[in-house]
Formats: sequence, structure tokens, C-alpha cells
Amino acid sequence: MTLVLLCVTSVFYSQSITGKWKTIDDETGEAKSIVEIYERSGKIYGKVTEILDAKRAKALCQDCSGEDANKPILGLTIIKGLKKDGKEYNGGSILDPKSGKVYRCLMELTDKDKLKVRGYVGFSLFGRTQVWYRVN
Repeated sequence: MTLVLLCVTSVFYSQSITGKWKTIDDETGEAKSIVEIYERSGKIYGKVTEILDAKRAKALCQDCSGEDANKPILGLTIIKGLKKDGKEYNGGSILDPKSGKVYRCLMELTDKDKLKVRGYVGFSLFGRTQVWYRVN
């Protein structure tokens, strides 16, 4: 029994967060977009590949600054530079296109099809968490 549990645990923790994820707004509970998470040079990035609300499909990141200012949200890279640290991914940032704010980011698979995404300022205690769902 212990061997089976160890095998299941190691398979679970070896699961990758790369792929497409449906984002769910933690305040409204509504599905907002599809984000494709990918790895480049050993770091994790994610870009918006689909916006689910047709009225917002051509929205711009009006409150963003720097290179993201006034860019279309569709195609925008919102996750930058995360690194795997045990069962978590951290050390990078996440952009909230609605507010234009950039937060530190922590991600963790809670099962193979659920991703806990936390954006925070300073300490992870001060932030918001969303659960995203894998799109097959």
C-alpha cells in the first residue's frame, strides 16, 4: 500500500502546469479567459489566448505601464518568470490586466486539473487567490 501511495504521489507532483487553463474571477466566479502556460529557458510564462466575454474580446490593457501599456489583452503575457520550487512555482510575477497592476505570483497544482494561482504584494499573506481549471 505504501508503495502505491508513493507512486501516485510522485506522479502527481511530477505533473506540469504547462498547458491551457480557464481563468475564473475570484470575485464574480465567472470564467474570464484561457491562458496558455508554457516553459521557456527553464522559467514559466503564460499568455492570454482567448477572452471568453465577447464584449471584452478587443479590450486593451489601458491601466498597464511599460511595454504592456495599451496592448490588447488577447495575446498579452501575464505570467512571467516563475520557477519550480518543490511543488510550487514562484519567483515571478502576474499581471492583472483589469487593474494594470503587477503582483508577485505563487502557483500550485491542487490536482492534475486545478491550479491555485495567488497574486500578492510583499508577503503571500497579503493577496488574492484564484483557482484555474485545465482545458483539454
